[in-house]
Amino acid sequence: MKIKDTIILLSLLANSAGVAYSSTLTVKDYCAPGILAPKTVKDMTPLADGESYAAISEDGQSIETFSYKTGKKTGVLFSISGVKGDIKIPEFDGYEISDNGRKILLWNNVNKIYRHSFTADYYVYDTMRSTLARVSENGPQRNATMSHDGRLVAYTRENNIYVSNIDYKTDIAVTKDGEVNRVINGSPDWGYEEEFSVVNTMRWSADDSVLAFIRFDESNVPTYSFDNYRSYCDSDPLGDPYPAQYRYKYPLAGYPNSIVSVHAYNVDNRIVKKMDLPIAETDYVPSMEFDGNGDKLMVMILNRDQNNLRLFSVNPASTVGRQIMSETSDAWLSPKAYQMVKYGKASFVIGSDRSGYRHLYQYDYNGTLKRQLTKGEFYVTDYYGSDPRTGIHYIQTTSLGSINRNVASVDAKGVLKLMNKEEGTASARFSKNFAYYLLSYSNATLPTQYRLYNIKGAKLADVELNTEYARKYSEAPKMEFLKVRNDDGEEMDAYVIKPSGFDPSKKYPLLMTQYNGPESQEVKNQWKMGGMYYFASQGYVVACVDGRGTGFRNTKWTYSVYKQLGVLETRDQIAGARYFASLPYVDPSKVACFGWSYGGYMTLMELGAKGSPFKAGVAMAPVTDWRFYDSIYTERYMLTPGQNTSGYDLSSALAYTGNVDARLLIMSGTSDDNVHFYNTLKYASKLNSEGGIFDMMAYAGFEHSLGMCNAREQLYRKVLDFLNMNLK
Repeated sequence: MKIKDTIILLSLLANSAGVAYSSTLTVKDYCAPGILAPKTVKDMTPLADGESYAAISEDGQSIETFSYKTGKKTGVLFSISGVKGDIKIPEFDGYEISDNGRKILLWNNVNKIYRHSFTADYYVYDTMRSTLARVSENGPQRNATMSHDGRLVAYTRENNIYVSNIDYKTDIAVTKDGEVNRVINGSPDWGYEEEFSVVNTMRWSADDSVLAFIRFDESNVPTYSFDNYRSYCDSDPLGDPYPAQYRYKYPLAGYPNSIVSVHAYNVDNRIVKKMDLPIAETDYVPSMEFDGNGDKLMVMILNRDQNNLRLFSVNPASTVGRQIMSETSDAWLSPKAYQMVKYGKASFVIGSDRSGYRHLYQYDYNGTLKRQLTKGEFYVTDYYGSDPRTGIHYIQTTSLGSINRNVASVDAKGVLKLMNKEEGTASARFSKNFAYYLLSYSNATLPTQYRLYNIKGAKLADVELNTEYARKYSEAPKMEFLKVRNDDGEEMDAYVIKPSGFDPSKKYPLLMTQYNGPESQEVKNQWKMGGMYYFASQGYVVACVDGRGTGFRNTKWTYSVYKQLGVLETRDQIAGARYFASLPYVDPSKVACFGWSYGGYMTLMELGAKGSPFKAGVAMAPVTDWRFYDSIYTERYMLTPGQNTSGYDLSSALAYTGNVDARLLIMSGTSDDNVHFYNTLKYASKLNSEGGIFDMMAYAGFEHSLGMCNAREQLYRKVLDFLNMNLK
């Protein structure tokens, strides 16, 4: 019988799990992207005056200005209806304001490339003349990057860099050697975008005379290909009787990566110079920025094993680079630490896990450590910057416990002061002069609220409290936190979501959910709504533990999984499942596990473990063997297969298929450019060869998140149907 989104049938489904249920919330409310999330404050751009910020209007037709003091609208920077001249646009998807405020870069007609990257049509709006100018007439652009004065825009097209002069209407080619699947200039390859979160590798000097960029030679990187089937989400689903093949460069663990180099283009003489840096062919350049004065390039060089980082200061005119600091690790160096860097006029601040916790360190440009800004048994999870007038630094921290995030200040003496003292998750967006900030806050039972404060902590305005949203979800199941011990007696952070209408005298089926990838965190005191709450609303106890390898506790805990992914994590997840199964309101014969991506991999590892307590498991888009995943992520934690053959063997879910006696549902998208569908096919093939019985769903033309069309609703309804059939 097809499951409908109605109260009656939801009640029937819940009763099949042995629980009475009544609610006005449907599967769409719990699972549909764009519906289940509270309202946010988007595109908040601090303006140079320090007193105001810009944001896109509710109707998406203009960019408005607001006062930090009142939160009220004060004016309009740009409106589609107010554009003069011959060039008009019907809409825009994003914007960037030049430092002098005279030009606004706008873009529309966005076409996605990978997770973050896209091509678009870019325009420059002159705020004095109210006119628009196209950045280029020759086709869509990628990574348009406006100079500080707004006169020049660098961009890439077909892997080459161009500089457009808006005033003189010139479009100069900076590079000419770019070629798809061979050489990329100014934009990252797939691996850098996915694993270093690098989207744009072009930077302007402070005086706009130099454009620095990174060049990627991916000629030796093996080409990955798959048939790109059209889904029925497509406007022409029957338009590919011969499916197109998607081909791109994707380095698997142990295979060649892109060879990178750093270059600088002089705008006046149009000469490109390669910087003289000791970058080996196997090295990465995970960060490149100009320093706080805007004249020296700060280039990070990371070895392939990702346990040695060197920072160089480079003169783009002479090309000479000088090493000013380095760091090593017995395991890996986290990009979340070293990419938490800000370059000031006389010094810079960078994150490091060297103490066993993530803290901030301040250096001068000679490489001398001036001081450790933060200390203690907690993590700095974000660095917002410092006020040069007071010397006070502003951070986000776990000082109230690893599952919490608080905004704090650190003064010149190193004294840390919380700017919000509630347990939960808070973050801040500061004005240019650090006189004001927008604080977002939520916890496990309170949807996100946004309020404006001055730097002294006085509330100025409520911007968005999500009152109606909170009322809507007031009847939804709630998350509760606790500690659970693993088999070695170590405490793990955990949560439980009890079913709607929970009756402690009844016994409920248990669903363990997880991610548990290195440095990740699922057990966090913040608002979250999604599929797990839907399952709880349908009569399941949902539980989660953050086992060894997860983040924000200390590096000993995180690094324990080094070179053996999945081994300790599986033990810890099973220990968590056994604990929750022992509770008086859980039926120990009805236990299942669920996970997506790394969590899907964990599902397969858990079902393949000897003596597994799980009767069923759901693996979404799983890695099935780390030899099939990308080099940057995999080798950070595992080294290469040649360096660590036994570790790869231990960590392969394919090695344990013979132990699987639970029911399995495995689901993946055929056009997943991240965790390839090949992973799922390999695992299914192994089970087939061994005579295993399992269920499988393939989403034609879908990528990793399976977020297209109404897939999320159908997906979770299918999972619920699978659980109900196997946990009765």
